[in-house]
Amino acid sequence: MTAALRITGLTFAYPDGREALRGVDLTLTPGERVALLGPNGAGKTTLVLHLNGILHGGAGRVEISGLPVTPGDRKAITEIRRRVGVVFQDPDDQLFMPTVAEDVAFGPANLGVRGDELDARVTEALTAVGMLEHRDQIPHHLSFGQRRRVAVATVLAMRPEILVLDEPSSNLDPASRRELAEIIESLPVTVLMVTHDLPYALELCPRSVILDAGRIVADAPTGELLADRDLMAAHRLELPFGFDPAAVRR
Repeated sequence: MTAALRITGLTFAYPDGREALRGVDLTLTPGERVALLGPNGAGKTTLVLHLNGILHGGAGRVEISGLPVTPGDRKAITEIRRRVGVVFQDPDDQLFMPTVAEDVAFGPANLGVRGDELDARVTEALTAVGMLEHRDQIPHHLSFGQRRRVAVATVLAMRPEILVLDEPSSNLDPASRRELAEIIESLPVTVLMVTHDLPYALELCPRSVILDAGRIVADAPTGELLADRDLMAAHRLELPFGFDPAAVRR
């Protein structure tokens, strides 16, 4: 089986010389949901931005379903960016059109999708996130939780193979948090979830990796990682007070 994502020996340093990634190896199989954990400054965002070629220039290799991320190859990068959908922490970074439907249609329209096929993509994506009835609304009139769901729909309309979620539960009320979790669990795609919300990682991702100082320092079932107090403390990860990972039944 071809890996959904394969990262081999990935390194990257910023122009000021700061090393952000130091030989990262990571493989995700199709359909996996994996949490990417780590303290601030660990390199998580830098890693994510390599998945669709926004950042590049260091050693190593990134492949999406066997297709290498090759920044100089415009055709290949266009296909990579279709395969890898990134949902940013702030939904307003992704919503800028007059209506919800137009926002969701924007990506596939840029790929040349038109007419009935484009309408079908919009309907499919909005149905997946429970927002079809809001298709004609102005995005910024929606609640924050609804805007986040629409942001997910803008990516789903591209029919990606990998969905990257950056802090998906941040600033959500409990009901919106639960609704988004149900949506994520229902999606037939590979998910890489960057989060500081450790209970959310435990709920949604059977596997987690910890990135710290640009290196993968742990890769194991989420419950095992969260139960290892020494490991957690060593990498500045902390569960909410009184939270017992063993009490969560998957």
